[in-house]
Amino acid sequence: MPRSRLSLPLVLVLLLVLASDALAREMATDPDRLLPVELATVGVDANSGAPIALLRHPASGEVVPIVIGTDQARAILLAMHEVPLSRPQTHDLMIDLLEQLNARLERVIVDGLENGTYLGWLEVRVAGDDEPRMIDTRPSDALALAVRSGAAIHVAPEILEAEVPFDYTPPGEDEVVTALGITVVEARDDLREALQLPDEPGVLVSRATGRAATAGLSHGALILEVNGRVPATPMDFLEAVSATADGAEAEIRFWLDGDTRTITLPTDVPAIEESDDALTV
Repeated sequence: MPRSRLSLPLVLVLLLVLASDALAREMATDPDRLLPVELATVGVDANSGAPIALLRHPASGEVVPIVIGTDQARAILLAMHEVPLSRPQTHDLMIDLLEQLNARLERVIVDGLENGTYLGWLEVRVAGDDEPRMIDTRPSDALALAVRSGAAIHVAPEILEAEVPFDYTPPGEDEVVTALGITVVEARDDLREALQLPDEPGVLVSRATGRAATAGLSHGALILEVNGRVPATPMDFLEAVSATADGAEAEIRFWLDGDTRTITLPTDVPAIEESDDALTV
């Protein structure tokens, strides 16, 4: 009698299901208390040398760190820069598996911090299921999946209140930051020449989604001011957005295709939408 064979993707999924059952735990906070945040960037804590992800909480204007692994930091940066790879990496494989199985990652959750370790969940919607499936995960892996899938990111209030000290240092010359659905990079000389940007300080838009794209912002734009402040670096852009007064909209002045325009955008976490509006840098 011939032996039946399981495909590799199915084996991996079965292992994931078994692992999630074996490691099942209770959520460390009331799900109704979770707060939406936006993954802004990753870098290094200059004091500890540990890679960190920075999360922007629009309601408070705070930017808070989550300690992550080196491999996960690299995976997040690759996705934020939209670097093309010849073969799928681990997190790309997981997204491909979900798509092939007619499932999607709806939300990633950071629900607790215990003894210096962050706790997280993947909220996965499987076609035909009435309720999403919850899978225990490391937040660093969850964030690497979120940046690839567009999944929402929610955290427990305690994460925002933890007051973890950090001294952010960019991961290298190719710093990248996302806020308000706008991803910006340094306006390097080679990019300025290639895109014929004006000789003014600012940061270059590599991708715009949601309300920012609807308002006319797109790749190749040079952001000149945020709330009257000139962003010389991507982190300047993030800090200017985060400093927007409570209840106010961020005012963004930018140059694009020879014209200078000003738009205003709400500072809440935007719904992430699929877009081919991307610039390879």
